[in-house]
Amino acid sequence: MNVEITSGAKKNSFFQRIKEFFFNLLRLTDQPVVRLYTGYGNKTHCFLYGHVLSFGPLPRKRYRDHFWLNTLALLRLFMVKPVKGALLEFTWKDRIYKTRSEKDGFFKFEWEPGESLNAGEHEAEVILVDNFDNSPLASGKSMIIIPHYNQYAFISDIDDTFLISYSSNLRKRLFVLLTENARSRRPFEGVVNHYQLLSQAGALPGTINPFFYISSSEWNLYDYIKEFSASNKLPGGVYLLSQLKLFRQVFKTGQNNHKTKFMRITRILEAYPGQRFILLGDDSQEDPFIYASVVAYFEKQIHCIYIRRVSKTVKQPVADKLKEIEARGVPYCYFEHSSEAVAHSRLIGLISHA
Repeated sequence: MNVEITSGAKKNSFFQRIKEFFFNLLRLTDQPVVRLYTGYGNKTHCFLYGHVLSFGPLPRKRYRDHFWLNTLALLRLFMVKPVKGALLEFTWKDRIYKTRSEKDGFFKFEWEPGESLNAGEHEAEVILVDNFDNSPLASGKSMIIIPHYNQYAFISDIDDTFLISYSSNLRKRLFVLLTENARSRRPFEGVVNHYQLLSQAGALPGTINPFFYISSSEWNLYDYIKEFSASNKLPGGVYLLSQLKLFRQVFKTGQNNHKTKFMRITRILEAYPGQRFILLGDDSQEDPFIYASVVAYFEKQIHCIYIRRVSKTVKQPVADKLKEIEARGVPYCYFEHSSEAVAHSRLIGLISHA
């Protein structure tokens, strides 16, 4: 995510200079910011999301593995002040689209491109404009991904699916978030190899399969999660997270309504009706039950389901739910180690034995 900030005139007072000093020290800004996330679409329909903030953190530049620096860096991500009713403009092929931000600063553009788009990445820029004279106040740049039409596409959870997070234990989750950073944290053993193999499963030469990463973690953690994924060489893709949280809600991180995950998955499946999807999740929260609902509505689109067993023993309700999924003709793998998932992917012909 690239952010461009257009600053207005500043008072050169002593207190202003003190404020700027501390803001620079903490890498915070009180200038308007447009956070624009990676969008997605198909040849006829596109989606683009973002937030407008009047106060928030600047991207982290240094990743020293220090307890207090990591704690401060994490807390900064929740030091946000969303802007409600901000006017935003997006130009696509000489056509201007407008929208306003919601109560939590969130905004969405949804449009028909008007022409068939080539697969790949397409640049996008959203401009925050003044409500009175339409002058630009700030802008955000990102990409819209139009996936190559390959045989498979993937929808993956994040926490405790590939990123060790302790989602079922809020105390442990907070400890890891507050004491480590995006580069010091580690994925489960073998999971990167599995995802890299899946990214090439049945793919045309020179292309990779599309990945959609959906999580109950908040949009506050967008850059954090993307940095983790990039530093561990996970396949790139589209990240769809949960509602932005304020600083006073930081200790409730990850405790969102998981029902919204079903809605986000539904939008993706509806955007690519001819695509075969593989779902990846874990048993720490609601993934097996959400995926069962997905299969009930989109049975023909789901090729396989992978559920990581985070608990020490098999959770019987999860096993029973997966049996229900299998009864609908969708195979599954309920595994402890990623090597088991890789073996299953080879068994069903999803990846080669080479």
